[in-house]
Amino acid sequence: MFPESFVEQWVNKLTRKNDVVLDPFCGRGTTPFQSLLMGRRAIACDVNDVAFCLTRAKTCAPCVSSVLRRLGLVSKQFDARSWKNEAYNLPVFFQYAFSRRTLQQICYLRSILSWRTSRVDNLIAALVLGALHGEMDKSNAYLSNQMPRTISTKPDYSVRFWQQRGLEAPERDVFELIRNRALFRYESEPPKGAATILHQDMRLLPAKLIARDIKCVITSPPYLDVTNYEEDQWLRLWFLGGPSHPVRSRLSRDDRHTSASRYWEFIADMWRSLGSVLAPKSHVVLRIGSRKLQPDHLLETLVSSSTFSGRKTKLASHNISELRNRQTDAFRPGSKGCLVEVDAHFEIA
Repeated sequence: MFPESFVEQWVNKLTRKNDVVLDPFCGRGTTPFQSLLMGRRAIACDVNDVAFCLTRAKTCAPCVSSVLRRLGLVSKQFDARSWKNEAYNLPVFFQYAFSRRTLQQICYLRSILSWRTSRVDNLIAALVLGALHGEMDKSNAYLSNQMPRTISTKPDYSVRFWQQRGLEAPERDVFELIRNRALFRYESEPPKGAATILHQDMRLLPAKLIARDIKCVITSPPYLDVTNYEEDQWLRLWFLGGPSHPVRSRLSRDDRHTSASRYWEFIADMWRSLGSVLAPKSHVVLRIGSRKLQPDHLLETLVSSSTFSGRKTKLASHNISELRNRQTDAFRPGSKGCLVEVDAHFEIA
């Protein structure tokens, strides 16, 4: 992930009003959201359900009255007795992670929200994803027992963590919490316009984007052997209809690459797609990282792979930075994630 300020810096430097900005690995939607706020048009895609849901909610937000009306309706229709068995039959992790009534409400919303087709339900689902797990001491902001807010820790590890510390899941009313989150989000006006959000693999971009009017790409591809987005987001993926346990390669085979050669084949595919959709005299800004490769080697190979775009490319600038204060350190001390990131700006003829 990178902050809004990172996108703001490059959008200001490389684009003008109404230019099109693309993020082919949109994650939490930072690039398209910030681009809309700055008067640009935005296109984004991601194969992961969580990324699609969050990005679409940020960039295609319905009016707040529709959201509150829908929340009021679903809360009135909720009958805890109807969801008792479904909540009880979930794996033991869920019994420790959520209080009984909270889990029943979560199961109910998981079943009835049409997040793929309804903008209103998509926004509500995204708010649930943001509140689904996190720290218990954060002003009643999260629904779960103690967890990181960024990733979903593994079930067995989580249960041991809670048992050893005598932690119990807090009592939360999901409907009230989500209503408050919606009111908070809408205190600021949503950006004008709406982004185009594609729920697909980035390799399919050339088939969907015929006109080559994209002036700038700002993105962060999956890192080499650092994290598995699908595995680390398993609880949020469960809420969106996925299995009730961590999985890999159900949505994408590209979330983790233990082989450097396969990883660079994947990056080459990215360049092929970008070369087909970018306008003349455009820009590509990439943030990339690895546990295994030295920054100089990472940058050198990234530059070499840009030739697969089929376009004339030039590395205009780059920056290497260290990562500090990772949130998972508090839950998994000594874990080795990405320690160094490389930012690279390419000019495309």
